Amino acid sequence: MEQVPAPLPGRDALLAALRLQMEWGADEALLDAPADRFAAPPPAPALAAPALARPAPRPASSALIPPPAAAAASLAAGAADLAALKAAIAATDSPLRETATNLVFADGMPESGLMMIGEAPGADEDRLGRPFVGVSGKLLDRMLDSIGLRREENFYLTNILPWRPPGNRTPTDAEINLFLPFLLRHIALVRPRHLVLLGGVSAKALLRAKEGITRLRGRWHAVEGAGDAALPALATLHPAYLLRNPAAKRDAWSDLILLRRTLDGEARRGS
Repeated sequence: MEQVPAPLPGRDALLAALRLQMEWGADEALLDAPADRFAAPPPAPALAAPALARPAPRPASSALIPPPAAAAASLAAGAADLAALKAAIAATDSPLRETATNLVFADGMPESGLMMIGEAPGADEDRLGRPFVGVSGKLLDRMLDSIGLRREENFYLTNILPWRPPGNRTPTDAEINLFLPFLLRHIALVRPRHLVLLGGVSAKALLRAKEGITRLRGRWHAVEGAGDAALPALATLHPAYLLRNPAAKRDAWSDLILLRRTLDGEARRGS
């Protein structure tokens, strides 16, 4: 028997079905045709390989320019004597050179075996071109004279910085790092038997220490990198500090007694 197709729903039936879907929340048509929930899903498209980010190229010249401290170390190592070292320091580019009057290199007796190292020149030192010639330098001379040591015969003086910082400010880490290779070469050329480190800046730079001078003073340390062997170094208070803090002179006197006893003990062993 031939089947007769069912009659299409009328307009009223279609509207009723549409209202029912709207009540259920289906109020928007997303596709042009109904979705076949039983059809196989289409194959997934092939994924393209992700693009790799390339690092920005480095300037070709950056690896060829050594940092200032490395360049200073190269200049210092090439100095065969004190005159050449002084010339190398004078040729080193530093903003301090532009504001200072004179290069302050050293004073005293290089062959004495005792080398004293301060922080930086002051106004009087900058004017005269010699270290420790101002008020604090005169105090240092009197202190050392009290234990029988004289600048012209028994010790040699220099600073970490050869140029005066503007306004006598404390040297920056960058300034210390720039001139430290010259100082180490200076020590190697002079070949002292003992070092005296005057003040916290000198002591912390050469001892590579974080402690302040009040913790470092009063005992012997070892300074490395200024020759074939470590050098004994006594840390003590800077004379400028003693001028501001007279009560600390007792500690400084104790350090001088230790220095004198050490020098005397070495002299007895050598005789």
